[in-house]
Amino acid sequence: MSSETASVLSMLPVSARISDVRTGREMSASDIGRAARKGAVELSALGLDHGARIVVSESDGIDFLIALFACWEAGFVAVGVNSALTGAEQENVIEATGARHWIGERRCDMPQPDPDTASAAMPLGLDEPALILMTSGTTGRPKGIVHSRRSLLVRISLNIAEIGRDTLSQVLCVLPVFFGHGLIGNCLTPLFAGGHVHIWTVPDMSEMRGLSSVVETRRIGFMSSVPSFWKIALRVSDSPSIPMTRIHVGSAPLSIGQWRDIAKWGGTDNVFNMFGMTETANWIGGGSLRDDRACDGYVGPIWGGALAVRDENGHISGQGRGEVLVQTPSIMLGYWQRPDLQTEAFCDGWFRTGDTGKIDEEGHLVLAGRIKSEINRGGIKVQAEEVDMMLERHADIAEACAFGIPDPVAGEAVAAAVVLKPGSDFDAEAIKAWCRTQARADAVPSRLYKLDAIPRNDRGKIVRADVRNLVADET
Repeated sequence: MSSETASVLSMLPVSARISDVRTGREMSASDIGRAARKGAVELSALGLDHGARIVVSESDGIDFLIALFACWEAGFVAVGVNSALTGAEQENVIEATGARHWIGERRCDMPQPDPDTASAAMPLGLDEPALILMTSGTTGRPKGIVHSRRSLLVRISLNIAEIGRDTLSQVLCVLPVFFGHGLIGNCLTPLFAGGHVHIWTVPDMSEMRGLSSVVETRRIGFMSSVPSFWKIALRVSDSPSIPMTRIHVGSAPLSIGQWRDIAKWGGTDNVFNMFGMTETANWIGGGSLRDDRACDGYVGPIWGGALAVRDENGHISGQGRGEVLVQTPSIMLGYWQRPDLQTEAFCDGWFRTGDTGKIDEEGHLVLAGRIKSEINRGGIKVQAEEVDMMLERHADIAEACAFGIPDPVAGEAVAAAVVLKPGSDFDAEAIKAWCRTQARADAVPSRLYKLDAIPRNDRGKIVRADVRNLVADET
């Protein structure tokens, strides 16, 4: 077998292990290999062509990983999705990807393959489509991001080189495994580093109280999660008695205040604010709290590749302010059967991240926010994320989400929904007055709304349009 079609399982170090924190189920590298090869034989018996799409929708994290490896071993493309999709959402995924088989609970009909046409399993080549991750629109036209084995293995190798194998020896995964952060960053990276992945996906409030105990008893050295996870953990869980080695936080804006609180909880200032996206197979880079540049939005240098910014005139430069562009060897193959999106996503060979930011003379990046969340206040651009982080510095505010609302004079005005800390009173005018001491007038919200909780999608990210719609009746 050539290196081009070598089994992914053959690359898994013998020390790799996965276990389930809740059930105690544990599998060694050899166990993983046996289960995945058995699954590959079963998939090969379905009578599907090499490269056929198979949806992986297992709710159990270990089963999800085994199914993923089985697809690759048998020569099929895995389509990773949330197991909680409704029947209508599942139909959308099937239609968008042309999937021929579903692994996990299926709530809709789909064409069944003909087992009489079964063929021998042949692992996928390095540059063939291997993984499709659905990042948006399961209720509309889904957008599927396609990665090859090469792009995934490159990103995993870059991650291991940056983080270190010793740090990845005991890893806690608290994120869902059906999207890039949880799958590639928290599972595949440590597994291919020969580490032990402890899966504890999306712990609920009662479980979160035991976070420090899980970290202590399992000797967790590394974990990566999202700011919303830490907003709960910092409130309900004591710090572990032993310091962690390294912590990553990503997928949403992280304020410097919360960054420092996480470091205090973990007993280490080796905490990284991460920059990444599914299109680049997880992380692009990260900035450490140890760096004297650390501030709101600081994500440091790139891990393999190059960064640039594109200004309002379309000029591309290696430093300055503008839309953030990236070149990396872990870039996606493209969007599944969406050439329209492919054209929009690239500019002169650079991938357009959709973020705005500033790159300094040493190539370190500070993110300002998402282009699509910019609020245009009479021609002055206000980043919703900067308003979020400002409000979350207020003593009474636990969480904030800013967005634009129609304004007859300025076109748009800044508004925000806030979740108060327990025992705090909502005084909108007092909060606005405080904001005027913290930021320029353009960034001060003209409307504030109190919510009990800010809605998030299944990846833990705030969807600003959903928040805006939730308060629309009051606008």
